[in-house]
Amino acid sequence: MTIGHKTLGHGTHRVLALHGWFGDETCFDPLRDALSLDEFSYAFMAYRGYGMSRQQRGEYTMKEIAADALALADALEWERFSLIGHSMGAMAVQRVLADAPGRVEKIVAVTPVPASGMKFDPESWKLFEGAARNLDSRRGIIDFSTGGRLSKAWIDRIARYSAETATVEAFAAYLQAWAKTDFHDEIAGNPVPIKVIIGAHDQALTEEAMKATYLAWYPHAELEVMANAGHYPMNEAPVALATSIEAFLRRDAKKP
Repeated sequence: MTIGHKTLGHGTHRVLALHGWFGDETCFDPLRDALSLDEFSYAFMAYRGYGMSRQQRGEYTMKEIAADALALADALEWERFSLIGHSMGAMAVQRVLADAPGRVEKIVAVTPVPASGMKFDPESWKLFEGAARNLDSRRGIIDFSTGGRLSKAWIDRIARYSAETATVEAFAAYLQAWAKTDFHDEIAGNPVPIKVIIGAHDQALTEEAMKATYLAWYPHAELEVMANAGHYPMNEAPVALATSIEAFLRRDAKKP
């Protein structure tokens, strides 16, 4: 069975987009009105246990996400494609790169978790681990990662939607996957063009963290800091994010 997904556009540049821990295949919906659908074809995938794939159970690992993504590309008859990943999804797109480097044209990593995972102090880990069953923990994580500056109603909507669209089992397991997986030695030095986009108000995935990971590992990496965004630039600055993504993807693109 093909993994749950939705497609958009009919362009020759194919782009597979992977969502974050709190998302699903709708993660990038706010970008829709700013996407060049005659130039790009997008596929938005839902991981096992999430959204359109909610009924599909699995191991909930980075390896499994990558395998499902590559199987989806095969089903779409996409031999080569670019990748967009948000947060946990940015770690997953690097796993796709590690497993099928010859198929990946470019990568856009949005407020991304590094391929080395994330380190937590005991108090923070308790908060994140408890988020699988606790809406207040989800709200606290979202509020912190956006700089404590956004509407409480929006924070509540994101927290509630994430609880409704993903199973507790999958949500809890994916935390272990993105926090405790480390495969950075498999991608370090890869020449793929990669653009890292972070929000100035993201208090965890900072410019310093990106310079120590993505920009240190990828020789053709570049970094953009979005001034009016935290961890969710697709919600906070959708038109600016879509414009930045597509400008990077079309740069030096080979004509079909």
